[in-house]
Amino acid sequence: MSRQTKTFLLERFREMGIRPATRHGQNFLIDLNLHRLIVDSAELTEQDVVLEVGTGTGAITALVAERAGAVVTVEIDGHLFELASEMLLDRPNVRMLNLDALKNKNRFNPAVRDAVGEALGAAPGRRLKLVANLPYNIATPVLSNLLAWEYTPHSMVATIQKELADRIVARPWSKDYGALSVWMQCQADVEIVRIMAPSVFWPAPKVDSAIVRIVVDPARRAAVPDLHFFHDFTKAIFLHRRKFLRANVVSALKQVLEKSEVDEILGIMGFADDARTEQLDVSTLLRLTELVRARAPQWTLS
Repeated sequence: MSRQTKTFLLERFREMGIRPATRHGQNFLIDLNLHRLIVDSAELTEQDVVLEVGTGTGAITALVAERAGAVVTVEIDGHLFELASEMLLDRPNVRMLNLDALKNKNRFNPAVRDAVGEALGAAPGRRLKLVANLPYNIATPVLSNLLAWEYTPHSMVATIQKELADRIVARPWSKDYGALSVWMQCQADVEIVRIMAPSVFWPAPKVDSAIVRIVVDPARRAAVPDLHFFHDFTKAIFLHRRKFLRANVVSALKQVLEKSEVDEILGIMGFADDARTEQLDVSTLLRLTELVRARAPQWTLS
């Protein structure tokens, strides 16, 4: 396996007559120690099926394949797919897909679902993990959708924009705390493994990046009675996070509940008039959501 250095990439791209595609968010990690850190952080075993979104040249794919039972790797760019195919010829446990991993911003491509399902079913006791240098432009939907997928991941280790990483690990009252923070933390332990400067990528992005590790907690996940409802409701009330909580809840539920009914719910929760959505921790949001769901089970995010 060739080592993905800047020199290697420049040479191969020159040979193929191609350039990194901005529209696909292509920034290649050229620090080989960070390749190893990403794979080490995933703690892979033979029972793991790894989903990688963004094969690139196959450098991380090859490292993952040495440890995991199976790898499903997805690359949208045909030129990179061709290049990675050459690099991964001797990896029989790797299945490569040349397509867009996402059907739309809320759903994975059915071909990805089928490939992952087949790999998980190939041996008893297999579990799904994401290991990926995620393109910035799809990092949020990939991480969010995996937690709502029919194949719940055991963990996710990914390189993403630092700004997004800060939102994932943010706590109440902080400027980065929002619906994404709640969605991740209601189901998983989240941590930033390493902050990375632009210089460890080629081409260098304009912002810092981070390696995040997200490990799903089955008990915490099971404690959310209706994940879909909770996800949509928290998104709705964080839409205008600087407004007072009452205004956000009234706005979200205006089609199904009167203001007086909202006030009754907020009164049961004991919120002050000046309470704001951004101050509510996950457990408080869960209690609020269940009171709302009991009154308006038919509510959906419009």
